[in-house]
Amino acid sequence: MVQENQESVLNLTVVFGLARKFRRCVLPAFVLVAGTVTLAAAQDTAFQLDPVQTSVKFTLADVLHTVRGSFKLKRGALQFDPGTGKITGEIVVDAASGDTGNGMRDRKMHKEVLESARYSEIAFRPDRIDGAVAAQGTSSVTVHGIFSIHGTDREITVPAQVDTAADHWTAIVHFTIPYEKWGMKNPSTLFLKVSDSVQIDLTAAGSVTRSTAKSAQ
Repeated sequence: MVQENQESVLNLTVVFGLARKFRRCVLPAFVLVAGTVTLAAAQDTAFQLDPVQTSVKFTLADVLHTVRGSFKLKRGALQFDPGTGKITGEIVVDAASGDTGNGMRDRKMHKEVLESARYSEIAFRPDRIDGAVAAQGTSSVTVHGIFSIHGTDREITVPAQVDTAADHWTAIVHFTIPYEKWGMKNPSTLFLKVSDSVQIDLTAAGSVTRSTAKSAQ
């Protein structure tokens, strides 16, 4: 019995010793690693859009052929917090820059459909990214935000493929706008029928700037 008690005391001594060693050596390292991860997650990312590298194209189907056109970027900048998925900023195109290569068709589009003299901007203001955006490489995510066209704001969620590098980024986004349901006129005539929705292909690109958020300092 005495020997068993001595062995129990010895075992407890070993256990308490290991526990003290864990607190002294392992826990500080764990705290350091956790702090490093927190700081990395709090690093905000600024995405600037370059008008030369950014394109906004649209496709409208009709019974005879497919109409393709484009818009020009007016301005764009985004601020992204990888830790929360929150994103702010805007991508704005010049509505009057819409061009299909056919003057008569474009005048009809601007006067009767877009009313671009009255509604001069088309904008997307994202507020949330669902999915992880890699610091470098390709990521597939969804972006939620407000799409503004023809004087009306609409809530949309769109898929996006994002490629990021140390100082450059590119995002490819494809989505459909049911313009007729959103209150815009369908330009169909008696002899020419066009789709009541338009396909949008956005390729955004520009520079990347990363900075540590103040709350993490």
